[in-house]
Amino acid sequence: MQFAFLFQQVMNGLVLGSYYLLISLGLSLIFSVGGVVNLAHGAFYALGAYAAVEITRRFGFGAAIIISPLAVGLLGILFERFLLRRFYTADPILGLLLTFALAMVVEQLIRMFWGAAPLPSSIPAVFKGPVVVGDLFLSRYRLLLLAVVFLVMAGIWWLLNKTSFGRVVRAGVQRPDMVAALGIRLQPYMTAIVVLGVATAALAGVFFGPISVVQPAMGNDIMTIAFVVVVIGGLGSFSGVVLAALLVGVVRGVTINYYPAAGEASMYVLLFLVLIFRPRGLLGERIERFE
Repeated sequence: MQFAFLFQQVMNGLVLGSYYLLISLGLSLIFSVGGVVNLAHGAFYALGAYAAVEITRRFGFGAAIIISPLAVGLLGILFERFLLRRFYTADPILGLLLTFALAMVVEQLIRMFWGAAPLPSSIPAVFKGPVVVGDLFLSRYRLLLLAVVFLVMAGIWWLLNKTSFGRVVRAGVQRPDMVAALGIRLQPYMTAIVVLGVATAALAGVFFGPISVVQPAMGNDIMTIAFVVVVIGGLGSFSGVVLAALLVGVVRGVTINYYPAAGEASMYVLLFLVLIFRPRGLLGERIERFE
């Protein structure tokens, strides 16, 4: 029975880690290729959650899964084209300040359109209830989340490792000067990376809105954890961010159940240990700024 309880907490931690993964991966990719710390990343997550609430009311949850990330991805094109692109070669602090300001603007716009009170969001009826496997009680909705995140991550891995697009992006992370010498412009690839990053953040908002709280500051609340995951995993490493997100989720999920007071601190202890013994992160690579 004790093992069943521990396994269930590990499963809950994996769900929590998948939540962190959808947010953190886009943040890591944007910084790795563009050299910009995107503090507005959480704002796209919040927009995805709010858009999902509105779409679900009119067309159902299935439509929200598709429409919300697509709509936020289109906003990502405008974000990259008119704001982010100006700061690829600028002082990094300028991009940080810009995206911080944008995050504050988006939060206030959300308050203006939807109000400061949390919006009601619930799990679709078809996914409510547990799946019983022996002594284990696993939520149908959480199993759906794990399946969706697995499929999304498999698709992104394939894109980055098995296509010409991915080869250019990885080369742009490692040696942007060599990519430029070959006559390849990285800007169109950067636009695609930004769209991919903010769309996955919006997808996280769609799926985790029903089991969290859809409120204006939700984007800011998740950003600290996302940075912790990115630093632990290592900048420029897809596998590192995946490993770090799942590790942080499991460590935090298990700790909260056994030592509730230490749940929040556990991920910062993990971050401290990684920075002491592996400053680049678990699977971090040496990267150069986008040019």
